[in-house]
Amino acid sequence: MKMTGNTLLITGGGSGIGRALAEQFHALGNQVIVAGRRAAPLEALAHDVPGIATALLDVADAADIARFAAQIVVDHPALNVVIHNAGIMRAETLTAEPYDVRDAEAMIATNLLGPIRLTAALLPQLRRQADAAILTVSSGLAFVPLVATPTYSATKAAIHSWSQALRSQLATTGIDVIEIAPPAVATDLMPGHAEDLNSMPLDAYIAETMALLAANPEGPENTVERVKFLRDAEREGRYDAVYARLNAAH
Repeated sequence: MKMTGNTLLITGGGSGIGRALAEQFHALGNQVIVAGRRAAPLEALAHDVPGIATALLDVADAADIARFAAQIVVDHPALNVVIHNAGIMRAETLTAEPYDVRDAEAMIATNLLGPIRLTAALLPQLRRQADAAILTVSSGLAFVPLVATPTYSATKAAIHSWSQALRSQLATTGIDVIEIAPPAVATDLMPGHAEDLNSMPLDAYIAETMALLAANPEGPENTVERVKFLRDAEREGRYDAVYARLNAAH
């Protein structure tokens, strides 16, 4: 992946990690398009950072993905990088009576089906481009689940697995597939994350992530030091201890 000279799409980029990545890539000389389902954050970003393009997209809606994909290749024919950043995280109580599956369904639709559907829709466009890349965003919880967020953790584990398979299938196309696996970062992904002292400050996370992308532009993974406690737990024989520590309060 090139660090500059791209036409780059970021989903869920109106706030948090997505917005910070959009600002960084814009500053490096990329044409950045930020897509999201809420107009207000997109309008604020476009106002604050002139030159960033925005577009409405509900990644949980298959029909809206089809509409969006058809339009974006017309509006931005040089599109060559997609960052699947959009995601939602909700706590669940599986023992509730009754257990309402709507939160689980929403997370699966947004976090897993969204990247799958959007990749399928844009793959013909990406295959026509030089130096194309697909960046997925998983999580440290892909490797050790948080008991309080079972479906979120499962969707991120699925994104990790899917990214590996996608990378292998696209190996002969010249499209880089890079998985970004954040730790807990001080954003509003869930209530309390931004104030949690255990969350990595957003600016520090973005600075380290961008440095890792520059140093390893073909991936396959982008893992800051803070997330390796989770990422490497199983292969280092620490899984049970890490699982217990992560979920001690549950």
